[in-house]
Amino acid sequence: MFRDMLKEFKAFAVRGNVLDLAVGVIIGGAFGQIVNSLVNDIVMPPVGRLLGGVDFKDLFWRIGELPDGFKGNPQTLADVQAAGVPVIAYGQFVNVVINFLMIAFSVFLMVKAMNTLSRKKEAEQAQAEPAAKECPYCLSVIPLAATRCGHCTSELPEGRSVAGPG
Repeated sequence: MFRDMLKEFKAFAVRGNVLDLAVGVIIGGAFGQIVNSLVNDIVMPPVGRLLGGVDFKDLFWRIGELPDGFKGNPQTLADVQAAGVPVIAYGQFVNVVINFLMIAFSVFLMVKAMNTLSRKKEAEQAQAEPAAKECPYCLSVIPLAATRCGHCTSELPEGRSVAGPG
C-alpha cells in the first residue's frame, strides 16, 4: 500500500504541470525581488525628492506613546519600531501598492504579448494548405489525396481544392 502511494506521488510530482508550477513560483519570486528593488531603489527616491525629500518607507503614524526614558523624537520607522511603539506604516503600504501595480502591469504586458503570438499562430494555421477538396461533380468535400469521390465515385481531376474539415 505504501509503495503504491509512493508511486502515485512520484507520478504526480514529476508530471509536467507540477514542474511548470514550481519553475513559475521560483521565477515569480525572483521577479518580485527585481520589482521591489526597482520601486524602492529607482522609482521612489525621485518621487520622494519631487515631494520635498520624503522617504516613503519612513512615513508612519504613531498610534502609541513613546516609552519612558526615550530620548529625542524618532524620525524613521526603524527608530519607532525599535522603541516598541505601535505605528501605522502607510509609507510601506504605498511601496507595496506600487510594487503590486508594477507586477500586475508587467504580467498584463506578458499575457498581451502571448495572446498576440497565439493569434498570429492561429492566423498562420488558417492560411495553411487546405486539408480537403471539393468534388466537381457532386460538390461533396473529400480528402485532399482522394482520386475518386467517396460520395458519387467519380474520378477526380487534380488540383481542385477547398478548405474543409481536416
